Amino acid sequence: MPKALDIAYVVYQVTDLDRMEEFLRDFGLTTAERNPQALYMRGSGPAPYIHVTLAGDENRFIGAAFRMSSKEDLDVLALLPGSSAVEKLDAPGGGLRVRMTTPDQCRVDAVWGVADAPRLGYRAPNPFNAAEAKARRNVSLRAKREPCAAMRLGHFVLRVSSHDASLAWMRQRFGLVAADYMSVPGQPDKIIGTFLRCDRGAEYVDHHSLLLVEADEPGVHHCSFEVQDLDAIMGAHDYLRGRGYRLDCGVGRHLLGSQIFDYWRDPFGFRVEHYTDGDIVNSDHQPSTFSGTADQTTQWGANPPKEFFE
Repeated sequence: MPKALDIAYVVYQVTDLDRMEEFLRDFGLTTAERNPQALYMRGSGPAPYIHVTLAGDENRFIGAAFRMSSKEDLDVLALLPGSSAVEKLDAPGGGLRVRMTTPDQCRVDAVWGVADAPRLGYRAPNPFNAAEAKARRNVSLRAKREPCAAMRLGHFVLRVSSHDASLAWMRQRFGLVAADYMSVPGQPDKIIGTFLRCDRGAEYVDHHSLLLVEADEPGVHHCSFEVQDLDAIMGAHDYLRGRGYRLDCGVGRHLLGSQIFDYWRDPFGFRVEHYTDGDIVNSDHQPSTFSGTADQTTQWGANPPKEFFE
């Protein structure tokens, strides 16, 4: 079975590349490449791009991609029903891909051989003085209200028409494993959501690269970018509010995955997240099942609005 190493990028289509580029720059991404048909945005890490926007006559989510460990993984995936052949990837960093389509017609690519880009400059984490652990000594902290560097793409969330069918599809192609489950409140055996992580054995990975949630209307819920620390979250929060962007929900801390979150809407209505301080897990991790209400998914901070879970 092929096994994904990490999430690679997400792909959207919008009617105005200029507006999307301006928003993503304010959100902390950097333009990697642009042409009349496509906009490639990168983070501060080595990935040559993590967010792709295609020009089109309607606004829609197209799909995402996972990074694979070998060309052999692509060869195996290309043999599965509905897969493309192994193709050259015409994008920054080059590489190869196999293109697939989920049961809900979401495009998912498997990519390999994409060349790293030089890392961009970014600040180190701010030292934090807890009550019994004082890391900052003889120096003051001066956080800024400014765009925070998006370090990397952390995860995306899909609403799916059939949780079980989509889960089987993802597991077969990418070897993803469960980090935690969500069930109907009061019915722990009726699973309607699964947080999926990459399987890298004893190596620690993000709590989830993908969340699948059964819903009446399939589609993307959000994509999420990791930032350096809480000061980055809060400084960017104030900056984005000052720029007039629409706050969706934040700041708060999730229950599942533990991330400190801040959700915004881009100019086309798509939900995007800054997060920091998320859980990392490995093969010793034991999944749990959350069977509570929507309000109980937030430990502290802003409770998500009702439409957040629709």
